[in-house]
Amino acid sequence: MAQSPETILIASDHAGFELKEKLEAELLSLGYAVLDLGPDSDASIDYADFAHPLAQRVSSGASQRGILLCGTGLGMSYTANRYPHVRAAIAWTPEIAALAREHNDANVLVLPARFVGDDDGRAILNAWLDTPFAGGRHARRVAKIERDEHREEDSRSHSMNDPHD
Repeated sequence: MAQSPETILIASDHAGFELKEKLEAELLSLGYAVLDLGPDSDASIDYADFAHPLAQRVSSGASQRGILLCGTGLGMSYTANRYPHVRAAIAWTPEIAALAREHNDANVLVLPARFVGDDDGRAILNAWLDTPFAGGRHARRVAKIERDEHREEDSRSHSMNDPHD
């Protein structure tokens, strides 16, 4: 029985819409299934409305990987990285995309659509798709991102130093 293709989530805001459509076509040509979470046009919208659903699916494990696009990539990455287990990386070159996968196990690729052309966007996408996570010392570092005790220690140390508590 043939294995079904990996489904890649994709979403953008209005600034990333045109490149999103081109990257979706690239994904399909490479044999991936694509779940387009919107938008359906380049009409002005709020990036967070499209970043949250994608990040929720990756965070829960319902999807393994996703792609977000907005003008600078910043708003989408800020939103996505608020979710546990999401490692959203802004990449503006193929080298950055490859290192984001290799060293940081980035499971969400964020493209700054106003600063990346179509050919560069495809090259960035392919570098991210083709690069495996290196593991090893990088796995230890990535695991530290998810450690809740660091958050607890930080909140305790902040409250101990806050004269308003």
